[in-house]
Amino acid sequence: MTGDQDMFEGYASLFGAVDLGRDLVEPGAFRESLAKRGAAGVKLLWQHDPAQPLGVWTAVREDARGLFVRGRLNPEVARAKELAALLRQGALDGLSIGYRVLRSKIDPATKVRRLIAVDLWEVSLVTFPLLPQARVTAVGGAPATPAAAIRAATEAL
Repeated sequence: MTGDQDMFEGYASLFGAVDLGRDLVEPGAFRESLAKRGAAGVKLLWQHDPAQPLGVWTAVREDARGLFVRGRLNPEVARAKELAALLRQGALDGLSIGYRVLRSKIDPATKVRRLIAVDLWEVSLVTFPLLPQARVTAVGGAPATPAAAIRAATEAL
């Protein structure tokens, strides 16, 4: 794993999408946290485990779709090297956010918790994301596996 092969990107959160825990992230929810922390202050972990850092996020930003992330795995970390191979193969493509809720509102009709502001601590590579659409979209500068590309295209419809 060298150069661009260390890099991957995707969406760790999508605005307006209800996750399996019945949370929905509103546009702007990450704004304050990202202004305070920047990409360097958000950890890149495996399965939300603080004992398993994998590398660094080189970009973490909100756009019209959600929370876009671009990361660089550290090839000197054994787990990161293994996960890079799984990312390239398409066997791993989940992303998930770790955060503390600052402001939220529960919709009384749907019981969905709308996250208005969150303090983003980390974004993890995961096997099963709580938001099924939170996925890696490119690995090593190339689009993710055909299955991931098909899933991303159908989600955009």
